[in-house]
Formats: sequence, C-alpha cells, structure tokens
Amino acid sequence: MKKIIVTIAVLLSVIGIWVYPYFDDLRDQGLTMDIAYDYFFSGPDHAFDSSLAVEQLDYSQTSSWAALPSMKDEADMIPKGESGIDQNDAPVDVFFVHPTGYLKGDNWTDPLEEKSATKENTQWMMANQASAYNGCCSVYAPHYRQASIYSYFGSDELRAEVHDFVYQDVKKSFEYFVKNLSNGRPFIIASHSQGTHHSIRLLAEEIDSSDLYPRMVGAYIIGGMISKDWMNNMVNIEVCESAEQVGCLVHWDTLNVTQINKEMPIYQNNICVNPITWKNEGSLSELKDAKGAVYVSGKFLLGFSGDDGPTDQTFTPLEAPVKKYVQAQCKDGALFASDQTGTTFQTFSGSGGNYHGLDYALFYMDIRENAKLKVSTYLNSLEVQ
Repeated sequence: MKKIIVTIAVLLSVIGIWVYPYFDDLRDQGLTMDIAYDYFFSGPDHAFDSSLAVEQLDYSQTSSWAALPSMKDEADMIPKGESGIDQNDAPVDVFFVHPTGYLKGDNWTDPLEEKSATKENTQWMMANQASAYNGCCSVYAPHYRQASIYSYFGSDELRAEVHDFVYQDVKKSFEYFVKNLSNGRPFIIASHSQGTHHSIRLLAEEIDSSDLYPRMVGAYIIGGMISKDWMNNMVNIEVCESAEQVGCLVHWDTLNVTQINKEMPIYQNNICVNPITWKNEGSLSELKDAKGAVYVSGKFLLGFSGDDGPTDQTFTPLEAPVKKYVQAQCKDGALFASDQTGTTFQTFSGSGGNYHGLDYALFYMDIRENAKLKVSTYLNSLEVQ
C-alpha cells in the first residue's frame, strides 16, 4: 500500500503544473491519497475522438453566446454603487473566453446541454468575471465545446489533442465576432484559466502579427499559468509594464501570502503582473491603492462526478466593492495576496493556499477601473493622431 501511495504522489507531482489550482477543490470533496488514482483517472473511459463531440456551434445564433450586448445576461451585472456603460453604444468591445465549467468525466468535451450544471457554471463566470468589463465595454462571450477538467489530468499528448480541438471553437467564434459583430471597433481580449490557455494562442496566432493588432486595447488573460516563453515569438504584444500601457497583456496566478516562502518551481517562468500596481513583477502594493474586491454571486458547482443536471440557481446582485481590502506582490512568477482565512472570500479560496478561484474577485474593481483607463488612453491616442 505504501508503494502505491508513493507512486500516486509522484503522478500527482508530475501533473501538478496543470491540476494544481484544483487540488483543494478535489480534497474538499473527500479526495485522499488512497483513492487519488481512481479519482484522477475516472474520466472518460475512451480515447479522445473528435467525431464523438457535438457539432460546432453556429455563432450567428444568439444561443451560441453566453454574453452579448443585445441580450440580457449575467455579464450585465454591476456591483452595488457602481455604474456601467450602455453596451449597445460602447466604443470598445471585450471578447471574453470563459474558464472550465465542465467538470464531468463522461466526455472529453462539453456536450453543450441547454440546461445543465455546466451551463450554470458559465453563467457564474459571466456574473463574476466577464461583468468586470461592462464599465468600459460591450461584452461578447462565446459558448464553446470546452475541454473537460479531466483533460488536465492526463498526458501532455492527450491534453494537447483535446485543447487543439477546442481551440478551433474559440478561433471560429472570434472570427465571427471580428467579421460580423465588432464593426471595426477596438477590442480587449479577456479570459480566465482554460480560457486563458486558448486566449494566449489567439493572441499569438491571430492578433499579434495581423492587421487586428492596432485595434487591440489590451489583453487580460488571467489565471492558469502562462509561460514567459510565449513572448519570445510575439512581434508586437508585450507584457504590460504600467497601468496606462495599451496593446499589451497582463496575467497573474493568485496564492495566499502565507505561501510566499515556499519553493514553487512550477511558477518560476510564469508571467506575473500585479493587478494593483499594474507593474510587471515588482514590490508589494500599498493597501490604499486597492480599488476593491467584490464577493461572488451564486455558487460555482464543483461536482466532479454524477449527472450534469441543472440546479436552477439564481444569481443575486453583486455586492458593493470592499475597497482598500487586499495587498499583493509578484514573487517568482506567482501573485501573493492577503490571507483570506476567516473571511467571506475563504469560501471560494480552497484550503491549501491556492486562490485560483479568487483571481478576479479580489481584484474585481482594479480590473474594472484599469480597463476603463486603458480604453480612455487608447481612444485619446486616436484623437491625437
């Protein structure tokens, strides 16, 4: 038994670079080392076969989008006391690629059930992440045949195969957005976690060296670890060095500050821009500069097994921001934020120090205000030309 547990520990450490953000969530659902092997590899009982996936969505249909300016959706939510822009008349658009909400092991990709827990998870992402951009911009967020969480638990080859397939949906929806929806307007790329893994590729392959780049106000590709190696082949896009800089990208992965002195080699080559100072790496932010954390609305459904039936959940209005709430510092590729133990935010922070679920919530107003600043800076530069 001891030998089996050691073997499992080695397996977990090998795949940890991809699964790390989810360890705490799994453990909270009863994961132990004795059952870890069965738990991690109880995903689809068949090899990935793209022919088994549902058909690609038709992005000319409103139902293929989780958020559009023309429809009422959770991305319209605004924190209490704050204001938003008229999304039907916004000068800049946001193309938001949502993270993983399909946590089941029946299929390698989301079967896109109209009524499901997965769809409710997407609504959660619109309410608590995509909504951060409605202070400056129209929000467009496609549904897509997202990869199952179990794609992160397998081999590099499996993950690449599944994600290459899924990326084609993101690319197709972006192409439709550019050709039929944006009407030549400037845009922001935004994402989280799995969405970030697809968005960095979108930036590199479709935007950086194309005639779309001059229209890119910026990119908020947050969470999920992005290697600095991606920047080696970028011609125009850089990592942001200041709050006002446009045409650049920001990324961070949030951990509890209590973890700051632990060795975490998986983050060594990771991009980290501090969402309070907006500097690439750098010193600890000051509390007075924190624009505000916003507690999440609704419940993210962490069911890793069983059916994917809906829970008919509703999303209450976003609470007022908690200003001057958190400090943060980039160190060795990770962003270390104030300890949330004993706070309301702890309920979505996990128990082991990883704040992947709080990448947006702790810095919601910082993101919101910075997006407004970048849009203003970009539009003013057009007037000067």
